[in-house]
Amino acid sequence: MRTHVRRNVAAALVSALAVSALAACGTSSSGDDPKPQPSGGVTDVSAPLDPKTKVTLSIDCMPPAAKAAELKEWKEDAAEFNKTYPNVTVEGRSTPGQCLEPPRFTAMLKAKSQPDVFYAYFTDLKQVLDNDGAEDITAYVTPRTVPAFDDIDKNVLNVLKSDGKLYGVPTSNYTMGLLVNRKLFQQAGLNPDTPPRTWEEVRAAAKKIAALGNGVAGYGEYSVENTGGWHYTAAMYGLGGDIVGADGKAAFNNATGKQIVDNLHAMRWEDDSMGKTQLLKWGDLQKQMASDKLGMFLAAPDDITYMVQQLGATYENFGMGPIPGGASTLAGGNGYMIKKGSSPDKVKAAIAWLNFKTLAVGKGQFQYDRSKTDGLPVGLPQPAFFTGASKAKDDELKAASATMPVANFKPFLDNPVPGKAEPPKAQEVYKVLDKVMSGVLTNKGADAAQLLGEAEKAVNQVLANQ
Repeated sequence: MRTHVRRNVAAALVSALAVSALAACGTSSSGDDPKPQPSGGVTDVSAPLDPKTKVTLSIDCMPPAAKAAELKEWKEDAAEFNKTYPNVTVEGRSTPGQCLEPPRFTAMLKAKSQPDVFYAYFTDLKQVLDNDGAEDITAYVTPRTVPAFDDIDKNVLNVLKSDGKLYGVPTSNYTMGLLVNRKLFQQAGLNPDTPPRTWEEVRAAAKKIAALGNGVAGYGEYSVENTGGWHYTAAMYGLGGDIVGADGKAAFNNATGKQIVDNLHAMRWEDDSMGKTQLLKWGDLQKQMASDKLGMFLAAPDDITYMVQQLGATYENFGMGPIPGGASTLAGGNGYMIKKGSSPDKVKAAIAWLNFKTLAVGKGQFQYDRSKTDGLPVGLPQPAFFTGASKAKDDELKAASATMPVANFKPFLDNPVPGKAEPPKAQEVYKVLDKVMSGVLTNKGADAAQLLGEAEKAVNQVLANQ
């Protein structure tokens, strides 16, 4: 759903920047890299790239000039990478505004014009494979080429697999939890360090927060532009339910699905803890919370960055806990894939770059001391795809350079909930489920059984047209 939530900006590919210590040397073109043959005549694809190998890599999503700090770090990383691999020419392609704009992405895949290393959301894998767009990199990604490989959450890697084959590596990921306004919690006599863990607790806390008056709502919810269905899905996952079952049919018209609708109805109409204004979409709840008019809503950690950077809020005012119920949580993210048809050396070079830039603890995107110096936020609980020793070290480095109170997110971090992918045909399904959410939040006499029954029929029609 992050593809829907991110602010869409019309994007066009505008520049390519070559960054290499030896860019002036005669590197080969995209399709004709020299392929040195080791003894035996067979390239060992599981081995790291030979530093002597000459390769040119075009790489998606180099930060645009408008993101000066991020671009500075990208160039620094390219230069540092070239100290180990001096014969790899890194050509960064920059896109203004949003890096991946869905129509542009679709057109790129159909035209086979994607860069050698291209950016995609987790939910894009099927579309990429349907267009024969990505290399199978299973044999290339090993602990030899990605030292932290065994510590990457397998639930995250599995999202980038199809038929057991790996087609991408993660750059960032998110799981949803309960975002809380710490100031309002304290004013209402609640402990922000122990956010509600069940919907019963959410309801009780929302009543206390709403009792503060002055237009304050205890809990907020979306119900239009597909965001209502997205949040309904998140709530279902938290309670152990599903939207689409193993049989490929709607699976939400049951006791769990009705529990969610009934709870929202009670908070909205019996408790009056959700505010009078409804039919809200992404951005509305963030504005309410940033102005201290909302106590809680379901969110991903990057909502906090948006509220601070775009709405003038402060990191200290927010905290997070796991999603109510804690059975599973809606997860998503993004990563990089390698263009189908790339030579083994090009794939190896791409893995070497991605390892350095996006998968190495203490380097690239995880070089937190540099990010702090450059004025970038440090301390949010994402990306969160490391486990084991890599996670422990990453947590240590993050805390040492944090620009925000990491302890505020401790309930979320210390109680990880298994991530679960979005349902098939997610946007079309969410659009149907919006009617359930808007129905119960705008109509006091709404019939939960009727809303769910109608949505079940409509979703099954959507799924039948796959």
